[in-house]
Amino acid sequence: MLRIANLPLPVDGDMDLLRKRAARALGVRPGALGELELVRQSIDARNKYNVHYVYTVEVNMPNEAALLKAASGQNISLVERTPYVFPAVKRRSSLPPVVVGMGPAGLFAALLLARHGLPCVVLERGQDVDRRTLDVGDFWATGALDEGSNVQFGEGGAGTFSDGKLTTGTHDRRISAVLDTLVEAGAPADVKYSHKPHIGTDILREVVKAIRRELISLGCDVRFGHRLTGLKVSAGAVAGAEAEGPQGHYLLACDALVLAPGHSARDTFAMLREAGVPMEQKKFAVGVRIEHRQQDISFRQYGGAWEKLPPSDYKLACHLPSGRSAFTFCVCPGGQVVAAASEQGGLVTNGMSRRARDGENINGGLLVGVGPEDFPGQDPLAGVRFQTQWEQAAFRLGGGLFQAPVQRVEDFLQSRPSQGPGAVLPTYRPGVTWTSLVPCLPDYVTGTLAGALPLLDRKLRGFASPDAVLTGVETRSSSPVRILRDDRLQSPLRGLYPCGEGAGYAGGIVSAAVDGMRVAEAVAGG
Repeated sequence: MLRIANLPLPVDGDMDLLRKRAARALGVRPGALGELELVRQSIDARNKYNVHYVYTVEVNMPNEAALLKAASGQNISLVERTPYVFPAVKRRSSLPPVVVGMGPAGLFAALLLARHGLPCVVLERGQDVDRRTLDVGDFWATGALDEGSNVQFGEGGAGTFSDGKLTTGTHDRRISAVLDTLVEAGAPADVKYSHKPHIGTDILREVVKAIRRELISLGCDVRFGHRLTGLKVSAGAVAGAEAEGPQGHYLLACDALVLAPGHSARDTFAMLREAGVPMEQKKFAVGVRIEHRQQDISFRQYGGAWEKLPPSDYKLACHLPSGRSAFTFCVCPGGQVVAAASEQGGLVTNGMSRRARDGENINGGLLVGVGPEDFPGQDPLAGVRFQTQWEQAAFRLGGGLFQAPVQRVEDFLQSRPSQGPGAVLPTYRPGVTWTSLVPCLPDYVTGTLAGALPLLDRKLRGFASPDAVLTGVETRSSSPVRILRDDRLQSPLRGLYPCGEGAGYAGGIVSAAVDGMRVAEAVAGG
């Protein structure tokens, strides 16, 4: 197979033109080409007067070696794909594996095991995605939080109510298998080749339902509203999982437990600590959501071509003399800032976009890294207490009922409370309180954000626009703990397989899914 890279295409170009350019690079007629497969699509916006797409394609051709030699210097190479192969199953236990959590890590661990003859019992503390969507919608409309069914807990995990980004900084042979599986379950085909792939929260909800249907068809026992409450241990190994379900408490015999709890399962972390499961503090980041008008950011990124292109995003970072860094995270073009709390009395924000990304605003996390030196104590759960402290402060500052504290950027930089909005209207529901954000974040975080905004504005003009809206607080960028595991992916408590973002081993949908696959391989290997 021949791969042809760096094929430029105008923003209004079509596949026929791309085919002609691929043929020209190979020195053949367009009609001589086989079917083109898109491998990568990106946007080159370095020159605002010549913004264009850039493609990489692959094609099967006769006499590929000769064509490659003749086309020397044309960004053409021979490639050979190696498909993902699940290793041989060696597990001999009569007990089904138990998977705790139905975020990406848990879903993919259960799916890979079930596809290879090891159907699981799957415990999800939250509800199925349809019931969960109703519960979340009611929370956003009224401020009435269901602690068991919300943005953090339920089918699909926290990523279900997000932009559905599939970008990852990792390189792993399993990634293509993750994307193939998502497309088979209903994700758009372009996630396999887009430079910045995303599914969108509306499509992602259907995708996770399709995966659940496959799990059930393969013999998995999927239980919603069932929460892990304890572990039965025998001779240093897991012998059972204690759970609480709609009918009460029960014990589930097991010798392989995939623990994919998500980053907000604070009661689970506490239970594991009491059970003596080794874990440690982990760095994460806290800050706010910053919100702009989408058309302003798209124009800054793409110039006059912005209306012909998908809504633009951004990725910004800077390092300050204080030693702290600020960066943007989980940017949601055409999206909304969402209430993402999972506990009464604590306010948390996140961002979400639909597939079309057709909302008025763009929002992104504007965060500052924090670590053990900032946490109130040395024990493994000190980071949890740090998160809780500032979530409760934000709740109080908003005035209760999960009203979020918000502030215009100009007012934040001038150290004065905001009285109301300017050109950018906040999208957060159930409502906002205009104020100063200083009381709901540590001084070193607000100071870092104040120092970073002008610097980031130099990288993206308009980022520190006076009317841009800051919404507090974002505290759950990643898990505050890491549940220790060895090179066989097991905890020192044998048979316990910590997995995914909540366990401290991933950061996003794809990397969590990949970790779930790796753990499934370990469980199947016996």
